[in-house]
Amino acid sequence: MVDRLANSEANSKRISVVEGCFGAAGQPLAIPGRVLIGEGVLTKLCRKKPKARQFFLFNDILVYGNIVLQKKKYNKQHIIPLESVTIDTVPDEGELRNGWLIKTPTKSFAVYAATATEKSEWMNHISKCVQELLQKSGKAPAGEHAAVWVPDSEAAVCMRCQKVKFTPVSRRHHCRKCGFVVCGPCSEKKYLLPSQSSKPVRVCQFCYSELMAGGRSDSVGGRTGNFRDISDDDDDDDDSSD
Repeated sequence: MVDRLANSEANSKRISVVEGCFGAAGQPLAIPGRVLIGEGVLTKLCRKKPKARQFFLFNDILVYGNIVLQKKKYNKQHIIPLESVTIDTVPDEGELRNGWLIKTPTKSFAVYAATATEKSEWMNHISKCVQELLQKSGKAPAGEHAAVWVPDSEAAVCMRCQKVKFTPVSRRHHCRKCGFVVCGPCSEKKYLLPSQSSKPVRVCQFCYSELMAGGRSDSVGGRTGNFRDISDDDDDDDDSSD
């Protein structure tokens, strides 16, 4: 079916409409062989609170963005190559239901569908696309994935020392290795995680010790204190400022 749609006029028009919705700031999406499989609104579990995001599933990539005007305009386009994606179901908990994890080496996060049926359809289509891509390329599934960040709301105190309470002065930080919400003193170190960044990133003391014990020394020491370093702040998450 994908091969049949790849060069169809209907598919080309659908992809063109998606490109237009992202405007000039979005990357071009039309390439030979690319097919738009489906689209829909999913709730993405962001750093501060869940947010509705528009998702587009193609046969080789997953694209999502912020909703500016429903079905007409989106911004902050994100493109995820499906070859690097692994998905895992998330148990229902409270108001958050019908969810699953989208895990990649650079970034991982949870999304939630409106119904169990919709969740099943999304997961089945993503899994099928990933499987077909890996079969065609002969590549192995991604073996390492970025940690899913724990939302700010789930941590009133540092998840490592269990002592420091978070306040406007004592800010929350996220360890890029484990995803825990940690205080400044517990996340003074930086370590190079090549799949996530070309520069050393913030890690908690626990993960730093484990990484160093593994025999690598791609690290940077020193306190970060309360200085708001935008280049290393948790605001590099696309939804952290919402």
